[in-house]
Amino acid sequence: MLALAIVLSGLGLGLWMRGLALGWAPSSGRLVWVGAVAALAFAVTPPVGSSDHLNYAAYGHMAVLGLDPYSTTAEGLGADPFGLAVQEWRGTPSVYGPIITWTQEFAAWIGGSGPGAVRTTVLVLSLINALVFVLVGLVLRRTARSEAGRARAALLWSLNPLLLYHLVSGAHNDMLGIGAAVVALALFASGTSALWRAFGTGALTGAAVAMKFPAALVGAGPAWRLLRGRRRAELAALIAGALLVAGGAYAAVGPRALDQVREASQFVSLATPWHLVAGRGGGVLNVGLSSDFVPVLSLALACLLAWLLLRALPPGDEAVRIAAALVLAWLFAAPYALPWYDGLAWAVLALLPASRFDGVLLARTVALSLAYLPARDPRLAGLPEGLHWLVTGLRATVMPFVLAGVLAALVWACLARRPAPAPAPTPPAPAVPRG
Repeated sequence: MLALAIVLSGLGLGLWMRGLALGWAPSSGRLVWVGAVAALAFAVTPPVGSSDHLNYAAYGHMAVLGLDPYSTTAEGLGADPFGLAVQEWRGTPSVYGPIITWTQEFAAWIGGSGPGAVRTTVLVLSLINALVFVLVGLVLRRTARSEAGRARAALLWSLNPLLLYHLVSGAHNDMLGIGAAVVALALFASGTSALWRAFGTGALTGAAVAMKFPAALVGAGPAWRLLRGRRRAELAALIAGALLVAGGAYAAVGPRALDQVREASQFVSLATPWHLVAGRGGGVLNVGLSSDFVPVLSLALACLLAWLLLRALPPGDEAVRIAAALVLAWLFAAPYALPWYDGLAWAVLALLPASRFDGVLLARTVALSLAYLPARDPRLAGLPEGLHWLVTGLRATVMPFVLAGVLAALVWACLARRPAPAPAPTPPAPAVPRG
């Protein structure tokens, strides 16, 4: 049923995009509020797809107890209900930034320690995620400069069923970093005082860094625009705001917060094209590319994709275009990818005009969603042995080829020539009266 829902969601979203291209003009305000109702409905139902929310609750509970989530594991909690509730990554400390950890601590503080504490903590985290999701939809709608653009932003974000599934129903905390990054872009596009706007943009970018590092890519758009415009004072204010917030957050929790981030940079997930040549068992093709080379090659590919995307993305706000190019390049080049990571790309792409890149991103998100259904160990998820092929066959063997094809489609979309505009019709010559 979930697989069918994902396929139908992708088809439905594609039809909505096509409808907008053909002139469909829905009310953007109505779409945003319908999406808000859907988000809140998902927030009060049990999370679906993975068990990451149980890890979030445990890390928050560790902080409430005065333990360091960056050096404590669920196994280290012993018979504590929060530790026993964790199903995966039981021996792994937190990989999340300080602000996300403080959010988890707040939710665990509300959840308390009595019966139902884990469930209450998860509910609080889900409600926070849903509220941020709704806020991002409102910000995107306000930032768009035309009613058509507002309707596009509402459909690609607020009523995007794939994002509702992963970010709200799945309760993934990537939503918080996306929220900070989108508000940073929106503030930069506003008409407030230049220096304060730059400082605020930097502070929000720093907050995104203190949640999840990749969200910081969005801040490169405003920074590059200020650099090109030789607006040195504003650029200095932006950098100062980012360093103040991000540096202060990481200084507050200590250097151990970066330990798991460094380890995660060496991972190769099963569904990415990199798994064809590297990762578990030497990769699908048994090439056995060393894990030391994968990050270097990934960075080189990301730089190439960013250059191609900057030349090919549709015209729009320069800061948004740069942010979109960097985010898409990172997503398609990264050795480790999960479907909810795509939320950041949907957010920035929603602020640009429609293009062939919408379809490429849609294909990627649908493919990753099917690959990680469920995004769990099949034994822990309780799948019968007859369905373990969802991981060993679909996720680990088929999807690396599918996503390699999607990567090729992205490159083709960058290199394909845009159709030349049709020449304006020549008005007929005025009739000459006979005399």
